[in-house]
Amino acid sequence: MLTIYGSAKSRALRTLWMAGELGLEYQHKDYLPRSAETKTAEFRNLNPNGRVPVIDDHGFVLSESMAINFYLANKHGKLNPRDPKAAALALQWSLWETDRLDRQVVNYVNHTSALPPAERKADVASAAWSEIVPAFDVLEGALAKSQWLAGDEFSVADLNVASALYRALTLDLGKWPKLQAWLNRCWERPAAKRARALREGT
Repeated sequence: MLTIYGSAKSRALRTLWMAGELGLEYQHKDYLPRSAETKTAEFRNLNPNGRVPVIDDHGFVLSESMAINFYLANKHGKLNPRDPKAAALALQWSLWETDRLDRQVVNYVNHTSALPPAERKADVASAAWSEIVPAFDVLEGALAKSQWLAGDEFSVADLNVASALYRALTLDLGKWPKLQAWLNRCWERPAAKRARALREGT
């Protein structure tokens, strides 16, 4: 059986969402980042980096959420476009997100609302926002041309990017209506709702 190591409150959120989209049965080890469970010899044998998510798919062990999602999509023949150009776009957008939005959105939300007021740093939030705005502009432009990021249907590209923008669901995206509509479409999917419920404990 597939085992997914990682809490929905980590980047494992996107892997849990992917498993739901694919209709996979799996065992879930709800390990938070940097938790005691990730420091055990057993876990470090799976991932010497001590990071989640990690999967064990019938003995095949893989870490890094983007790699995991592409592996699962390819293995099960769903969500990674078959057309080589669309598949390349899916990879492009997934890699782009890790550079342009992943850390930036986390930093912005943490230092504007998530952290206790005494721990928030306005300069960190401002620096993050200065990177988020042009990245959101890029997404807005892409989504003005197509409903989805890599072809005519929802794919691993949309899942990977939208999952990283979970925290953006609380932001005012009025300046980016195409982005807002796309993000809502992604998170309204049944598998996305189930993954979000795992994260929010609802």
